[in-house]
Amino acid sequence: MRTVNEVSLLTGVSVRTLHHYDAIGLLKPAKLTAAGYRLYDDTALARLRSILFYRELQFSLREIKTMLDSPDFDPAAALEQQITLLQARRDRLQALIDHARALQKKGGNPMDFTAFDTAEQDKLRREAKERWGGTAAWQEYEKKEPKAAEQAAGAQLMTLLAELGALRPLAPDAAAVQKKVAALQRYITENFYTCTDEILAGLGQMYTADERFQKNIDAAGGEGCAAFVSAAIAAFCRKK
Repeated sequence: MRTVNEVSLLTGVSVRTLHHYDAIGLLKPAKLTAAGYRLYDDTALARLRSILFYRELQFSLREIKTMLDSPDFDPAAALEQQITLLQARRDRLQALIDHARALQKKGGNPMDFTAFDTAEQDKLRREAKERWGGTAAWQEYEKKEPKAAEQAAGAQLMTLLAELGALRPLAPDAAAVQKKVAALQRYITENFYTCTDEILAGLGQMYTADERFQKNIDAAGGEGCAAFVSAAIAAFCRKK
């Protein structure tokens, strides 16, 4: 058995994230000590490994939970699928790198966008989900859960943006503000898509550059909220 701190050190997954996985039923500890501390056995670690593979492949936490909880889930077959998906992702990234280098050398065709085509990856992702899609739980997820969950996640995102904007009496690079930005980045990653520093920086710019985003964020957090959030994100990304 390993404690939550030991699992965090072993895997690189933060304790906060492990607690979140427990709270949503994605990764429950094998047992709790008398004092309430989480303990993880090898079975839990194997499930965490599958979670990390699927997260690397940009499946949402809801999709991962539904697949792993399927009574038909086969870890060996899933691993084979994960390898195929990882290889497809590697090939696409290499194509993007080659395309970028060609453009850098001014030897590439600026009108060629084939390297950005995700059709093959999307096909493989659909196959991975469909492999475990015969269960009632998955059908329920497909029909109802995404819409309701996405609405709730979107509402919570606006709440986080408003909470960040409420700190605007402070400087954008203040420690408390930067902590909120980090929480915002984690939330986007856990509920929507992998929010890299580059993506986060782009979002920060869009929050003020796009009038629709600015109005919605200011409506949630008050006038000036969007501008402050944008400045706080910019400060966060500059420190990386």
